[in-house]
Amino acid sequence: MPSRKLKEFLDTNGIKYITIKHSPAYTAQEIAAQAHIHGKELAKTVILNKDGKLAMAVLPANYHVDVEILKKATGAKSLTVATEQEFKDAFPECETGAMPPFGNLYGMETFVEDSLTENKEIVFNAGTHTELVRISFEDFVKLVQPKILSFLKI
Repeated sequence: MPSRKLKEFLDTNGIKYITIKHSPAYTAQEIAAQAHIHGKELAKTVILNKDGKLAMAVLPANYHVDVEILKKATGAKSLTVATEQEFKDAFPECETGAMPPFGNLYGMETFVEDSLTENKEIVFNAGTHTELVRISFEDFVKLVQPKILSFLKI
């Protein structure tokens, strides 16, 4: 089952979603392969340290964040990829590395890679290493209200 916080948020907002179970997987590529989802449709969450505060970058699983591009786009003085040690306590009900891309649920600014806007739906970790959630991209944007920017390392 998706993390309690995520499930309640989706249900309270009347969002239609599908959960997808898969064998334990820890990398975006493993998850995409096991769940038979194209890497462009699977969104991964990367936690950042932006000017001393945690923030979220959400991007297609088959790409990497270009920290310098994102730093410029956000106007940050400093921006680094956060270590697990820095963010593990910010997601108490989630397995480390399996947090859903809902920064608003965790008091974090959320940046979404522009290329995800091409998708009708988005699939993402639901708080565990064995379950995903699929919702419409439109609903995701409505709920999270992320800043949509270009920041891919190709």
